Amino acid sequence: MVYLEKSQPAPDCLEIEKEKANGSYNCNGVLERLKNDFKNKCYVCESKEPHTINTEHFLPHKGDKDLKFSWDNLFYCCGHCNNTKLAKEKYDDILNCTVEQDAVDSKIKYQINPFPKEKVVVVPNENTERVLNTVDLLLSVYNGTTELKTIESANIRNKLLKEIREFQNLLFEFFDDSYEPDEKAVIKNAIIRKLRPSTPYTAFKIWIIRDNQALMDEFGEHI
Repeated sequence: MVYLEKSQPAPDCLEIEKEKANGSYNCNGVLERLKNDFKNKCYVCESKEPHTINTEHFLPHKGDKDLKFSWDNLFYCCGHCNNTKLAKEKYDDILNCTVEQDAVDSKIKYQINPFPKEKVVVVPNENTERVLNTVDLLLSVYNGTTELKTIESANIRNKLLKEIREFQNLLFEFFDDSYEPDEKAVIKNAIIRKLRPSTPYTAFKIWIIRDNQALMDEFGEHI
């Protein structure tokens, strides 16, 4: 999870639909706005261009129309993560990636070793209930719970590992003395692009940088 800013103001149709007996929060333009705000990534697992897309209520509305039609409560989520989040009530109280102060990529450390069949490691950097709940959710999302979700999680990790390997290859190339300065400049720009919130699994790449002082010296200003 990384910080992603929600655009404002809210789509006009939400207030209109709120007044209807059976109004829809997926009204005209909402999904496209969510897609743009969340960079076409699931906000939980950070998978890019998810095959299944849910408009998720970050806080369950339970019939409360204010929460049901609140723009700030609508999130872009894949089916796997949405279903996992619904499994436990404590997942209603997690860090909010659209609130900068929640610091979702620094209060939690994200790691996966770039080898086959590796599991994701998610570690809290703050011992608060919301952080611990978020860590528990992320572990369930990335490593699976039920038989079905374990298969879905493995599919996500395969995509995650591919992204991490590509990122590490760029890092090795950057520190390879056989490259000329102009070639290294191209590689450095490619690394910086990989650290943008719009790319998949950004939090994991941020922590690769944070865990290495030489990388921090070169790229710390870009995370």
